[in-house]
Amino acid sequence: MPNKYDLIVIGSGPAGEKGAAQAAYFGKKVALVEKAPALGGAAANTGTLPSKTLRETALYLSGFRQRGMHGVTLSMADRVTARDFLFHQQNVTAAERARIQANLERHKVDQYQGFAAFTDPHTVSVTPDRGGSVVPLTADVFLIATGSRPHRPGNFPFEDPRVYDSDTILGIGDIPATMLIAGGGVIGCEYACLFQALGVQVTLVEGRDRLLQFLDGEISQALAASMSKMGIRLLLNETIETVESGELLNVRLKSGKTAAVDSLLAAAGRSGNTAGMNLEAIGVTPGSRGQLDVNAHYQTSVPHVYAAGDVIGFPALASTSMEQARVAMVHAFDLKYKSAVAPILPYGIYTIPECSVAGETEESLQKQNVPYVAGRARYEQNPRGQIIGDRDGFLKLLFREDDMRLLGVSVIGEQATELVHIGLIALLQQSTAELFIQTCFNYPTLSELYKYATYDALGARAKR
Repeated sequence: MPNKYDLIVIGSGPAGEKGAAQAAYFGKKVALVEKAPALGGAAANTGTLPSKTLRETALYLSGFRQRGMHGVTLSMADRVTARDFLFHQQNVTAAERARIQANLERHKVDQYQGFAAFTDPHTVSVTPDRGGSVVPLTADVFLIATGSRPHRPGNFPFEDPRVYDSDTILGIGDIPATMLIAGGGVIGCEYACLFQALGVQVTLVEGRDRLLQFLDGEISQALAASMSKMGIRLLLNETIETVESGELLNVRLKSGKTAAVDSLLAAAGRSGNTAGMNLEAIGVTPGSRGQLDVNAHYQTSVPHVYAAGDVIGFPALASTSMEQARVAMVHAFDLKYKSAVAPILPYGIYTIPECSVAGETEESLQKQNVPYVAGRARYEQNPRGQIIGDRDGFLKLLFREDDMRLLGVSVIGEQATELVHIGLIALLQQSTAELFIQTCFNYPTLSELYKYATYDALGARAKR
């Protein structure tokens, strides 16, 4: 007889872990199936935490963070090895795996290692990856949280060990002299910055006319300028036609331009991990990139089968994945706890410098024909910004013109991904400019930027 559960979770990334813990917390009998030998999914092992840890390592090894401090001269070690570069990341990943294991054990979640495939709408068979008997499991409810994997363009020779995707880059043997990165999205921009900080000459190829189009245009332009200032070669409105292996990797672009580089990183989006799960047999059909459609409660077309995280596509953030899974489980078991993911989300990009946004951008407000005023406050005019040596960063606030209600927050600069949360809370509370004018901020802090960006917006409004 198959083991019977209230809930079976497939995948142990942010969505899987939090979904399992949420249901178990409220007394449900829960099993979690993970196909990989280690817990944590891409977030812990190949994506979110590794890339952010590598960024901090690159900043430390290169002395790049201190570049704007007068009287401080720092330079990178003569030779940074891949072992130096990856050491801290591997420790952080190990610690996160241990944390997830402890959390699942604390909530008494049964764990199965192997690949789960549906045999009927309420049963999965779990096949261990290293042999052993197939284990059948049944449940009333399922949560598919299998995450995603890097999309691999067909014209890239991935059999060449110098051609990487965002997973395999973590196994890099030597720090190359040159690298071409295909894709100007979040992953491409983050890796471009960290490798350039390590002294790699990076070329970034992006098919659209600007980087990170979901950002406010002014922030996107400022990031592109900072990346160019670092030495990154940006090729926009450009695509890769062919990649040929030789002594170097020879890349031909659509424009006819060519490049010869030591390494290539494909950052061309991600695809959902749904292949082989036999989902079609139970009435769930993945999209062209393996992603699953869900409703507002995160139900698939089969009501007792839920999905959350990267496997359902945008925004594919660890933070939103956790919340989606919690909401799904509250709905599945009719719990009076959390009915929806917050309507406004923060987006953090760990480039050099960091960028973050919450709410509207100038472009989105113009598209909606909403009258607004913008206010800016620059790090170089802020005492804390002077102390840390960031002369290029700024905070940008967008207010509705008639009542000065806050509509959007964008930040570029040191600690941007932390600083955005002040604005996020104000957005969720539908606050106006009065909140920032009346607030007393610690001095000297970057948080003061909110007050001065608000003053700037009020001044702009008064001049109209």
